[in-house]
Amino acid sequence: MEYTVMLPAAGSGRRMGAGENKLFLPLGGEPILIRTLRVFEEDPACRGIILAVRPDERERIRKMLVEAGIQKAAAMPDGGEERQDSVRACVRAFIEGGGDGGSVVMVHDAARPFISRRVIGELAVSAGRHGAAIAAVRAKDTVKQVHGGIVESTPDRESLWLVQTPQAFRASLLSRAEEQAAADGFLGTDESMLVERLGHPVRIVESTYDNVKMTTKEDLAIGEVLLKRLEEEQN
Repeated sequence: MEYTVMLPAAGSGRRMGAGENKLFLPLGGEPILIRTLRVFEEDPACRGIILAVRPDERERIRKMLVEAGIQKAAAMPDGGEERQDSVRACVRAFIEGGGDGGSVVMVHDAARPFISRRVIGELAVSAGRHGAAIAAVRAKDTVKQVHGGIVESTPDRESLWLVQTPQAFRASLLSRAEEQAAADGFLGTDESMLVERLGHPVRIVESTYDNVKMTTKEDLAIGEVLLKRLEEEQN
């Protein structure tokens, strides 16, 4: 099933300590952003890419896309202070560009270059059928709910999932969720949370533990190991 992907790419990289947008940092000799975009550029089911960017970085990113041969970038709206603002800008750009409300759109962290094509495909199908689906992996560790440094409870691990991206939705549903959250002054931690507020069920698509988000320097080291393993598997 075809889809359009939206990537908030207006971050600052504070936790990475990079001194610039972490998406510009090299991973295996190529910027993290380009490695992530290449997954969607090479997926025949991806109809287009919408990137929310900082205005002062737009030209730099545009040049990076040209040099890397990324041709599916359809729009680059201004990103906001919060991730939610950036995603909302992407949704608006999709709709203003003539996007169909019944189409599937995905939101993906620009710093997750190891997402699997299998997971993307399953998300697109599930969102097309049910309206909303997110990538997640089962919790491997015991999780404690803590308050004031004291353990309050131990949730059943079998019911716990660690959420990733992509998160896929029918465009009209995501648009309604984003606009309702903005009207209510509600700030969520992911798009699924906004859709959940509308009372719409969200399906889970089991992802892989390789789908790591490049957030810290330790993540970059893990990324290099994953790249090496992927290269060995392909040879």
